[in-house]
Amino acid sequence: RREADEFYASVIPTSTAPPDRDIARRAFAGLLWGKQLYRSSVAEWLAGDPASPPPPEQRLAREPFGRNTSWTHLSLADVISMPDEWEYPWFASWDLAFHCVALAHIDPAFAKNQLLLMCREWAQHPSGQLPAYEWAFSDVNPPVHAWAAWHVYLLDGRQDREFLVRIFTKLVMNFSWWLNRKDSDGSNLFEGGFLGMDNISVFDRSRDVPAGWRLEQSDATSWMAFMSLAMLRIALELSRRDRSWDGLATTFLEHFFSIAEAMETFGTDGVSLWDEADGFFYDALVGPDGHAEPVRVRSLVGLLPLIAVAEVPSWAFEELSDFTARLRWLQRRRPEITDSLLQTETAEGRSSALSPVTRERWRRLLSRLFDEGEFLSPFGIRSLSAAYRAGIVLDVGGVAMPIAYDPGESSSGLFGGNSNWRGPVWFPVNVLLIDALRTYATSAGHDVLVEWPTGSATRVPLTQAATRIEDRLIALFRLGPDGRRPGTPRDHPSGPLWDVHPTFAEFFDGDTGRGCGASHQTGWTALVAHLICSRGGE
Repeated sequence: RREADEFYASVIPTSTAPPDRDIARRAFAGLLWGKQLYRSSVAEWLAGDPASPPPPEQRLAREPFGRNTSWTHLSLADVISMPDEWEYPWFASWDLAFHCVALAHIDPAFAKNQLLLMCREWAQHPSGQLPAYEWAFSDVNPPVHAWAAWHVYLLDGRQDREFLVRIFTKLVMNFSWWLNRKDSDGSNLFEGGFLGMDNISVFDRSRDVPAGWRLEQSDATSWMAFMSLAMLRIALELSRRDRSWDGLATTFLEHFFSIAEAMETFGTDGVSLWDEADGFFYDALVGPDGHAEPVRVRSLVGLLPLIAVAEVPSWAFEELSDFTARLRWLQRRRPEITDSLLQTETAEGRSSALSPVTRERWRRLLSRLFDEGEFLSPFGIRSLSAAYRAGIVLDVGGVAMPIAYDPGESSSGLFGGNSNWRGPVWFPVNVLLIDALRTYATSAGHDVLVEWPTGSATRVPLTQAATRIEDRLIALFRLGPDGRRPGTPRDHPSGPLWDVHPTFAEFFDGDTGRGCGASHQTGWTALVAHLICSRGGE
């Protein structure tokens, strides 16, 4: 006990209040408990057991009719961080990336090992795709590994350059896979299906796109802009000591500009993912003739362009000649695509950031984000606007499709018997939004004021708004006036011996904060420990 106290005293800032210190320690404990041996050989599974009857013929059918038949190279026998060790005893690659950011506070070596493992030749597909999860390795998860690798590198003291090189070179392959497989017409707008967000739309985006149409996704495109910027930031860091990486920094800079430009105008009728009248980003269905129409659902799909933001360090303009020369050339010759470079004069000098969302647009998005009648809940950011409590019906490709806000477990059976991104609060995307808001505050100047909450006429600094969202997330695990924690699941027993133990649910009711789904999925919900440990700045 003494050793554990000494260890966590060096991990959790001394300024942390005792209740929050206890929450962080229990979140870390859940993460450590979720480390499990995972053994899986796809080739052996397809062949069946030698002493048993042969497997059914349909097991060998080609995907999508068979399962994992294109992953015969995958052979894992490794200790892996699971979402939790009993309800979800298997890895999920985008969950794992978020686990690693929290794990980096207590075991950076293991965190780096986990990120590299998904990119090793016995896991990553030869095409560059990362394995999703055991029942469908070919499913598409959001590309968050570069963001996670950068944060793990920073939390580890910004010293392990070898790790950064190893992960970056493998993620270049993954980036190429996205370009080649998920941009069907080379438009720099991306598809990807449900992307881990179980039917956040009016239809299953993996299977139910109307025949003859394709879906250009605001979230898939934003994820790729987000990955471009994370890869750019890593390339800039590597270039500082080895100029041979400078060219890759300019490559990812141009990819980002191309994606940002594509979000503006596409299709034969010049439709944009941005809807000027609504002040929001939407997915768009594109027909065979190039005609496009938006899918007008206000959800995280339209807020995710906010997470694609990165500050460009001032030293990059002073030290990296190729990067700077290419950027200046683009500003002179292609000014229409370099609008995504935000520059602000501050007391400390010039601040530069890259974002596909202009200042005027992010202010409009923030008015939705901070609206308690839409996305701002008492416990974080909802996944679907609460403006749809009564439900709406959309005309999508000539078909009437309903959708309604559900704060907790969804009443829709559209995806796998449940669709849990129709209102609840999910920790990982909330953390990405907080991270982005702080970057916007830095690039726009720390004195930028926003209305909080929307309609209150009260204005606060943007950094303070980010901190208030963070407080609402941490409050899920703090004891309330009734002695219970808001994030405690409905069926969890009550009493002094129970209430002392916080649970770490899979997701949370968008109105009450009640824990939903798996009751102790300390995987990505352990990000609460990352929020607590990052507050002290020590």
